[in-house]
Amino acid sequence: MFPFLAYASALLVALASTTPEAKLVGAKLEARYRGVHTLAATFLERYSENHQVVRTEAGVAYFRRPGKMRWEYESPEKNLFLVDGKTAWFYVPADHTVTRAPAKQSTDWRTPLALLTGDMKLSRICARVEAATAEPPATPGNMVLYCPLRGEDPKSKQTPNDAVDKQPATPDESVYLEIAPASGELARVLVREKGGVEVEFKFTAWRFDPPVSDSFFRFEVPPGVAIVNAESPAESRP
Repeated sequence: MFPFLAYASALLVALASTTPEAKLVGAKLEARYRGVHTLAATFLERYSENHQVVRTEAGVAYFRRPGKMRWEYESPEKNLFLVDGKTAWFYVPADHTVTRAPAKQSTDWRTPLALLTGDMKLSRICARVEAATAEPPATPGNMVLYCPLRGEDPKSKQTPNDAVDKQPATPDESVYLEIAPASGELARVLVREKGGVEVEFKFTAWRFDPPVSDSFFRFEVPPGVAIVNAESPAESRP
């Protein structure tokens, strides 16, 4: 917990750094998804290292409140990543193995997408929200928001007088959310990590409250499948 004065300073920095346009688009995003219990979308995922695409995968992702996700990878091979609210599972049918880890320990690249399984408040995951100055949208007309994650934003440790308005040109760790301003729909999430690692998700064909049961977000270990314990869901990814 921050002392009161440090917390107040961090809050003032966050408010000062949130541009009116970014605040409006962020509010549309929250409003678009807030009243929905279950979400589904087609996704394309790209994993890159030092600007070179290492892996491209595609499939369908499902989100259910509170705290549940199901990622069905269809290409180039079938895999399943599932969070049931308590445990994260990564199942590779071809290897006859499933890796499990406590969901609360997640440092996985899907963490920003947990927004879709919670109360849809950007302030829960973003220390502040502002229009990205160095990240163009993948789709013309969309807006990209810069979202430094809570606890990792250097500006939150500064006083308002020390705060710098400019974003870093090439931040080591950052999250960008691309949003369609007219509808508030989430079009893309870009996660940049240390060491030149980037993970990008593009979403299309959003469905609101599709008819899926609670059992859809529970993992039943198939017969003959080995269970491997991991310290965090990040380790469950190849």
